[in-house]
Amino acid sequence: MPQKFTNALINETSPYLLQHAHNPVNWEAWSLGVLEKAKEENKLLLISIGYAACHWCHVMEHECFEDEEVAQVMNTHFIAIKIDREERPDIDHIYMDALQMMTGSGGWPLNIVALPDGRPFWGATYVNKENWMRVLEQLAGLYKSDPKKTVTYAQNMADGIKSINLVESKPVIDIFSLQQTNEAVKKWSTYFDNFLGGYKRAPKFMMPVNLNFLLHYGTVQKDEEILSYVHTTLTRMAWGGIFDHIGGGFSRYAVDTKWHVPHFEKMLYDNGQLISLYAKAYAATKNELYKNTVRQTITFITNELMHPSYGFYSSLDADSLNAHDKLEEGAYYVWQEDELKSILGSSFTICKDYFNINSYGLWEDGNYVLIRDATTAEIAKKHGISLNELTTIIDDATKLLHEVRNQRKRPRLDDKILTSWNGLMLKGLVDAYRHIGDEAFLNFALKNASFIQQYLRKTDGGLFHNHKNGKSTINGYLEDYAAVIDAFIGLYEITSDEQWLLEAQNLTEYCIENFFDPKSKLFFFTSKQDAFVIRRTLEISDNVVPASNSIMAKNLFKLSKFFPKKTYDKVSLQMLKNVQDNLDENAQNYANWMQLSLYINKPFYEIAIVGKDHKVKLKEIQKHYLPNTVIASTTEKSTISMLQNRFSKGNTFMYVCEHGVCQLPVSKTDTALKQLQ
Repeated sequence: MPQKFTNALINETSPYLLQHAHNPVNWEAWSLGVLEKAKEENKLLLISIGYAACHWCHVMEHECFEDEEVAQVMNTHFIAIKIDREERPDIDHIYMDALQMMTGSGGWPLNIVALPDGRPFWGATYVNKENWMRVLEQLAGLYKSDPKKTVTYAQNMADGIKSINLVESKPVIDIFSLQQTNEAVKKWSTYFDNFLGGYKRAPKFMMPVNLNFLLHYGTVQKDEEILSYVHTTLTRMAWGGIFDHIGGGFSRYAVDTKWHVPHFEKMLYDNGQLISLYAKAYAATKNELYKNTVRQTITFITNELMHPSYGFYSSLDADSLNAHDKLEEGAYYVWQEDELKSILGSSFTICKDYFNINSYGLWEDGNYVLIRDATTAEIAKKHGISLNELTTIIDDATKLLHEVRNQRKRPRLDDKILTSWNGLMLKGLVDAYRHIGDEAFLNFALKNASFIQQYLRKTDGGLFHNHKNGKSTINGYLEDYAAVIDAFIGLYEITSDEQWLLEAQNLTEYCIENFFDPKSKLFFFTSKQDAFVIRRTLEISDNVVPASNSIMAKNLFKLSKFFPKKTYDKVSLQMLKNVQDNLDENAQNYANWMQLSLYINKPFYEIAIVGKDHKVKLKEIQKHYLPNTVIASTTEKSTISMLQNRFSKGNTFMYVCEHGVCQLPVSKTDTALKQLQ
């Protein structure tokens, strides 16, 4: 059926942009050429930023951007630009900062009105049709009647956007101390919900960056209260409706305090990090719930988000078509009680208790979101059956429910491939293999790493940011390099294949050449090859995904252990010094930096394994949770300094070293582990 309208977005590859390609709005994709066009026509920019899995983005599209009356106002007065925030995080950073300065909050859809050169002066998130039209008419009228006023306000905003991103280099100060870390964690912990996990509020975000740091901190400081909080949170998340008990994988956040009703979009970046986190938590505790969560989440990724060549897609939409062919949030995932009775038959009674088909699990309109609230032992005891019997009943039930759910209309897939998110997922697979040992995880990791090398590398040695339909078009951002370097270091540690460590070093050198800012001693988010509007961003604050600079600082610290002749350690320490003023009062937004401070303030070990049985010893030691180590191993010879002159014919020795100073070599893994104490 021919479309009534088609705009310039039809030439894009982003599924989010393509969703808007038949709006009556004359959308353009972001480009410097479009800004030049706005200047020539002296038209304001109307910049709307969102992403494919965003529920409220779809609502606003339906109410406003599909409406011809609204489109006429937008087309008459504005150059309308639609941006996929996942493709262009550099632009999103600028305008999200602007929105937060204007309103005190942020979110998507992110709507900005700016001068033709990109300086913003008005912003909002979701706006309904009536208010949207009224505001746009007013803003267009103001620009015509009093352009000086809008220019003055826009310049003030631009100055503010620049100033909040300034970071000074601070050469002569001490590193954030362990005592300061203890005090920062104590202050931070007043927000913890020690019964349900997360923070004492709704909505609840999973924040794997924070939990990763707290697991490390609680372990090395032997802080049982912090560890109890971490494991309460991990258990409640894995039990919650935020976890898909039928198909595996986590949604983005829960709208309530008990992790029950999710915002149903499923993002690669969350799931990659959570695989890594749960694998580490399994290594620390041997809790089977954590291992099963890792397995089910990897199954979800491979079933739902994997390209045939082993790249990973970005997300599944929150919305899907219900029984009446209307888009509805969560329609694919929820159940009615009568439906469950019909499908599960005699096992319904046990499943009803296990998944809370009761007031605890009820959402709205008779729909249930499956949620656990008890251990398997408690459920088995209540029903007088063994744990094995219960496991069999639940496994059979979830298979039945999976078969039924597969007949429903699936959520829309955002099938663009992002380098940074693939790096996070690759690290998740690396850590899953490291701590669980399933060869299938290693196989997926190696295939994804090969995908990155084949499809996401540039001819000059750098990275692209995106890939879709055989094309990679956007120059890589710091987040792409940071995540891939981190994953490649980990891939070297679990395989002993030096190509991955050397690739990590090559990408690091590329970053130093193209992203490093000699003034702030940090890395810009965009390459010196790229144009920018208003500022080149320095991303330092950790969020749901760690800041690209904090990942780079940790990468440099680890690489300095493999390449001690380089100045990587000095750069890493200086980066921490430059941001550490934020750690005292705002630990939750600098958790990855806090982990770097633990590397520095607590013993950090280099483990070298040399000999014909090095892979056996490597697997033995990597089963353990060792957050304060890097590992190098080889059969005999190596270019890595940690491994040189350590071969002893007929033996496999393990060397535990600190700052290059090593204890006596040992042949037994248990002995090496004692040296790490």
